[in-house]
Amino acid sequence: MDALSELRRAGDRTDRPSLARSLVAEGLGTAYLLIAIVGSGILGERLAAGNVALALLANALSTGAALYALIVWLAPLSGAHFNPLVSLVLAFRGDIAPRIAGFYVPAQLVGAIAGVAIADAMFDMPPYALSSHLRSGPSQWLSEFLVTFGLIGMVWTCSRMRPVALAGAVAAYIGAGFWFTATDFANPAVALARAFTDTFSGIRPIDVPGFLVAEMLGAVAAVALFRWLVPDLR
Repeated sequence: MDALSELRRAGDRTDRPSLARSLVAEGLGTAYLLIAIVGSGILGERLAAGNVALALLANALSTGAALYALIVWLAPLSGAHFNPLVSLVLAFRGDIAPRIAGFYVPAQLVGAIAGVAIADAMFDMPPYALSSHLRSGPSQWLSEFLVTFGLIGMVWTCSRMRPVALAGAVAAYIGAGFWFTATDFANPAVALARAFTDTFSGIRPIDVPGFLVAEMLGAVAAVALFRWLVPDLR
C-alpha cells in the first residue's frame, strides 16, 4: 500500500488508540530525523579534521538516507510527515482532517526537541545548549524559501501522481539541498530544535524567526502554484 493511502487511512481514524499510535509515530520519526541531522553533523565535523565540505557531505548523506528509511518505516502508521508544514498543507488539501494536523504539529515539535538532546548526549555534548551558529541574511532566507517551496511542491505533486516515488524523491531532494542552497531546513520543527544544539547543525535562536517566515512563505507559494499545476484526481 502506498504512502498516500496510508496517510489517508491515518486521517480517517477517529478512535483514540489509533490517533495515539499515529502521534507516537510522528514524534518518534521526527526525533530520529533530528538525531540523524545533529548526530551526523557532530561526527562528521569531528572526523573531517577541519574540512567543512567533507563534514557537510557526511551530514547530507546521513540525513537523506535516514529520511528515506523513516518515511518507508513509519508511513503506514502516521503518513510520515515529520514536518508541520507538510501536515498543515495536506490538511488544507483535505488529505487528512484538520484536527489530525492540529495534533501532529505538537508531536513533531516535541519529537524534534527530544531528538536534539539524544543526539548531543550520544556524543558527550550538553543535551541542550543554545546555538551560536550564525544563519541570517537575505541569501539565507531566499534559500530557505526556495528549498521549502520545492519540498512542498514535491509532496503536493508526488503524493497525488507518483505516490510510490514520494519517499525517495523527498529524501534525495533534502540530501541534495545541503549543497544547492545556502540552507536546508524546510521544516519549522527542525529549525526550532536546531536552536538547542551548539554544534555543526545549530542555528542561533535569534535567527530562527527569519527561517520560519521564509518557510511559511515558501509553503504558501508552493500551494498557490501547485494547486493549479496538479489537477484534482479524486
